[in-house]
Amino acid sequence: MKALYSLAIVLISFSGNAQDKTLPYYEIPAYPEIYTAGGMASRMVDGLGFRFYWATEGLRESDLAFKPNADARSSEETIEHIYEMSILLLNSTTQTINVPGQNVKLPFVAMRKQTLENFKHASERLRNATDKELNDFNLIFKRGDKSMEYPFWHQLNGPMADCIWHVGQLVLLRRSSGNPFNEMVNVFMGTAPK
Repeated sequence: MKALYSLAIVLISFSGNAQDKTLPYYEIPAYPEIYTAGGMASRMVDGLGFRFYWATEGLRESDLAFKPNADARSSEETIEHIYEMSILLLNSTTQTINVPGQNVKLPFVAMRKQTLENFKHASERLRNATDKELNDFNLIFKRGDKSMEYPFWHQLNGPMADCIWHVGQLVLLRRSSGNPFNEMVNVFMGTAPK
């Protein structure tokens, strides 16, 4: 009976850590056959989404809480920051104004899923955008009566590059907390473990 109980615990633990292939970016999508400005930006988001998926796959509560020192962000705080920037990215592709305080705080699983969905929807919009539409994908911020608008170029060197930076931090943080990145993931090819 005790052995059966132990087996059940192992199976439950394994299923809790199994990859969710229904989420976007389990594998990187196929690339377009021709190069366009929107296609290039879309592919950058796809690479980010794939890396984010695997950097956050199988994180434990202890991984989420881990931070190297008192002044650093925890893994969960870093994920929340990436989530907030994924909203900026999506909003620029839908020409939605960003207003401070409008983002809802989510638990980790929901935040991870929503971040991946935001990347997916932004990538789709970028992939299908004409050059004229891409010119309209500005970052727009509103605080009180004041509005600020920045061209899409700032998305590339701002939120998108910052997300890539922070995904690398997540990989380092999870390694430091004893749960390293799955070495069977091929980030060059964008393929998942078989």
